[in-house]
Amino acid sequence: MIVYLNGEFLPLEEARVSVLDRGFIFADGVYEVIPVYGGHLFRLQAHLQRLENSLKNIKLQNPLTNEQWGEILETLVDRNNGGEQSIYLQVTRGSAKRNHNFPEQVVPTVFMMSDSIEAQPPSTGVKAITCADTRWQRCDIKSIALLANVLLRRQAIEVGAAETILIRDGYMMEGAASNVFIVVEGVAITPPKSQFILPGITRDLILEAMREAKLPCREANIPQAQLRSAQEIWVTSSTREIVPIISLDDKPVGNGQPGALWSQVWQIYQDYKQKLRANG
Repeated sequence: MIVYLNGEFLPLEEARVSVLDRGFIFADGVYEVIPVYGGHLFRLQAHLQRLENSLKNIKLQNPLTNEQWGEILETLVDRNNGGEQSIYLQVTRGSAKRNHNFPEQVVPTVFMMSDSIEAQPPSTGVKAITCADTRWQRCDIKSIALLANVLLRRQAIEVGAAETILIRDGYMMEGAASNVFIVVEGVAITPPKSQFILPGITRDLILEAMREAKLPCREANIPQAQLRSAQEIWVTSSTREIVPIISLDDKPVGNGQPGALWSQVWQIYQDYKQKLRANG
């Protein structure tokens, strides 16, 4: 695997970061995950805009222009043989003496790596659980400080589930590592963007695609009771795409099978990917 680190492309095993890097010491940084289909980056400008927003919110100057990001990312994709990939990129405030205050005249650390992704067949559905949202107040920042998310996801895994859906003040927010849609009376609903959910790129594409296809969808706050009575529940992310939840807290969702609206949206998403592969 070839990675990018601070201006160099090099083998993963040769990449080194200082132990004084603020990403290591304070989790002082942000990240993005960008799928690649047929060698083409998935909704690159939307990912770069979200990166810019995250950097602005932690008061860190973007170290690269959009053109520079695009050139480096495309080179990294090519050096890892194109095809189907997932690119992880991370920007930290850089290496400096340990001090809670921002250091002066420090150079940000920029790291990117590639991982292969497999084709996603139609899912037969997975289980999920609900938990109180124990994360911080700025979930809209794609921060590398993910310990709370890791622990919440682990709770699901320990009981044989695939995701934890988070509840805050009686309302559904998102998954530990995903956005969430529910279907009520044939309408797909997802929470509106706020500081308590990550503005998902896949989430936005699904809303756009459904509106173009004239499929019923909207953004609205979702009370916990509405989540539990939903006909369908989906979780979405860049790497898992759109996965139906067929069991929530050991109770079936709908008839316990992937729903009809999910099936339509899944196919629309696959068609979008195929166009990206063909046309870039």
